[in-house]
Amino acid sequence: MKKITRIPKVTAVEVRPPYVLHLTFDDGLERDVDLADELWGPVFEPLKDSEFFAQVTVDHGTVTWPNGVDLDPLVLHGDFEPATSRSDRQAG
Repeated sequence: MKKITRIPKVTAVEVRPPYVLHLTFDDGLERDVDLADELWGPVFEPLKDSEFFAQVTVDHGTVTWPNGVDLDPLVLHGDFEPATSRSDRQAG
């Protein structure tokens, strides 16, 4: 198991259509995260609207949207995989 000594914080976010976030972290890392295959289920449904997706902000070290959706900064940073991936959903 990977040992985490600190949780990285998102310091800036830029939307790159259609569903990519360009993220900057407090440790200097910058990366693009494509969420196109992760926007499933009722809570993520509003994010499929490009205007709503573009309302992303940085709050308390991660990204969040007006409907309350926020994402794990460790997953965004690339330290861990999402708890459920698209392949997990398709296999089940």
